[in-house]
Amino acid sequence: MTSLPFDHWQWFVLILGALSVGLSKTGVPGLSMLFVAVFADMLGARASTGVILPLLIMGDIFAVRLYRQHLVWSHLWRLFPWTIGGVLMGWLTLGRLNDLWTSRLIGSILLTMLAFHFWRKNATRPTSDHTTSTPRLLAPVSGVLAGFCTMVANAAGPVMSIYLLAMRLPKLEFMGTSAVFFLVLNWAKVPFMINLGIINRESLQLNLWLAPAVIVGALAGRWLAGKISQRWFEIITLALSAIAAGKLILKH
Repeated sequence: MTSLPFDHWQWFVLILGALSVGLSKTGVPGLSMLFVAVFADMLGARASTGVILPLLIMGDIFAVRLYRQHLVWSHLWRLFPWTIGGVLMGWLTLGRLNDLWTSRLIGSILLTMLAFHFWRKNATRPTSDHTTSTPRLLAPVSGVLAGFCTMVANAAGPVMSIYLLAMRLPKLEFMGTSAVFFLVLNWAKVPFMINLGIINRESLQLNLWLAPAVIVGALAGRWLAGKISQRWFEIITLALSAIAAGKLILKH
C-alpha cells in the first residue's frame, strides 16, 4: 500500500471514497461498487481490502442502529451457512493471487455485479398477485457468492441486494436485514485479513484518518435517501463503476 502521507489529490479521492462507504450503508446501497473500485485503484487491490473492511464495519454499526428494528432474521439463517463457505473460498484465493491478478479479479467481480444488477431489474419485478416465486438454490448460491466476493473484494453488496429484492422485502426491512448481515459478516472476516497481513498497522493508521468521513457519510445517508432521485443516482453510480471496473481489468 502507498506509504502515508498521500498527495493532496489522493487524500481528496480517499476521503470521497470513505464518504461513499457511509452513504452506501445508510442511504444508497448502489455506491458499494464505486468505493471498492476507488480504493482498489488508489491503494492496490490486495491492500485496499484491508483498508476498506474496518471502514465498512464502522458504517455497519451506524446502519444497524438506524434500521435494526426492521431486521428479518429468517433470511439471514438461510444465507449464513453458505456464506461461511464462500468466505473460506475467498480466503484461499487471496492467499494465492498477486496484486495484479487480484485487481483484475475485483474488476471482473464488479462487472459481474453490474450484470447481476440489470438481471435483477428484469427478474424481480412484482407479479400481479404480489406473490414471490424464487429458485430453491437462490439462497445457497447467493450466500456462497456473497462470502467469496466480500472476502476477495468487499463487493458482496449487489449480491445481497439481488437476494433481498427477490424476496420482495420492503425498503426498511431490506435495510435492516442487510445491515445486520454485513455487520456479522465483516467482523467474521477480520481474523482472515489479519492472518493474510492485509490488515496491519499501516492500514489501521489510514482507517483512523478516514473514519470521520465515514461518520459524516453515514449520518448524511439517511437524510439523502429521501432527497434525491434514486434512479438517476443509480445510473451515475453504475456508469462510474463500469469505468472503474474496466480500468482495473486492463491494469498492467
